[in-house]
Amino acid sequence: MRFIGNVIEKLQRHPKRIVFPEGTETRVLQAARQFYSLRLGVPILLGDRTAIKDSAERLAVSLEGIRIINPAESGDLDGFAKRFERLRRSKGIQPEEARDAMLKVNYYGAMMVATHQADGLVSGTNEISGSVLRPLFQIIKVAPKRTTASSCMIMEVEDTRFGHEGVIFMADCGVIPDPDVEQLSDIAVSTADLARQLIGAQPRVALLSFSTKGSASHSSIGKVQAAAALAEQKARARRLEADFDGELQLDAAIIPDIARRKVPDSPVAGRANVLVFPDLNSGNIGSKMVQHFARANAYGQILLGLDRPAADVSRGSSAHDILGVAAIVGAQSIAYAKMHPDGEPDIAAG
Repeated sequence: MRFIGNVIEKLQRHPKRIVFPEGTETRVLQAARQFYSLRLGVPILLGDRTAIKDSAERLAVSLEGIRIINPAESGDLDGFAKRFERLRRSKGIQPEEARDAMLKVNYYGAMMVATHQADGLVSGTNEISGSVLRPLFQIIKVAPKRTTASSCMIMEVEDTRFGHEGVIFMADCGVIPDPDVEQLSDIAVSTADLARQLIGAQPRVALLSFSTKGSASHSSIGKVQAAAALAEQKARARRLEADFDGELQLDAAIIPDIARRKVPDSPVAGRANVLVFPDLNSGNIGSKMVQHFARANAYGQILLGLDRPAADVSRGSSAHDILGVAAIVGAQSIAYAKMHPDGEPDIAAG
């Protein structure tokens, strides 16, 4: 709880507007209430106004300070539809199809973020990942100096010997099934960026494998080795102070005694606070194992590499999880200018 408490304190000093497309969902209503009560900013719920009010009444949740927008009744609907039509014109979209898309809450929410009417988006409690990610990727472009959109989970475990005082960043756990060298290096740098921003400590990034420094031989190991070297180059070019090493087995990455035996000269081994998985299978499985076996507080999926902050939460998320993710997304928004100094966010070019 110390980690998310620090994030909340930061956001209280710089409140933000977070849009929640699933406005009638019980957990979202509870998280939105807490978001406003903690003075984190303005929560924006999307959906039918009457249905949202009925759900809030059943839960005895006050809607004071919470903004409600029904896309079908919004004065921005036509303008959003025209913007979306321009974005997707090369794909052959017709005006009526663009308007139908903007009636969908995830599309409408993504356009709100792209046009600066909200500072970030949190969705996914009742949706599969594709329903959340597709609108974001179609409407919001990749951030300056980034080529890859990915995601990470932030785990807070009770044992503070792991990671940074018990906080561990894990990526990619939700977007790219089989990243190539370029993508894997981008994932490592983007996750290190977020770690530096949220914990204020030196990111120590372990690119994971079933091998440690050549203890096994396989084509996938070469990919991890190359990605580690490329990530170090990219971080140096961006003046991001972070350490990268790979390939490392998980035990060598997080257990000091094992690291001393296997890789005594590594700046990362035994002290990693960022774990980068070689593919989505291992990332998704590994993060869920930590969440459930270690009873970790899990926050994510936090999307990385996009021009605007957003998150795709798990359908199993609690109201507390959603609140924590919303606070992280808000904190990302605070640091946008510092993280992406080349320009202001804009909607995708197509």
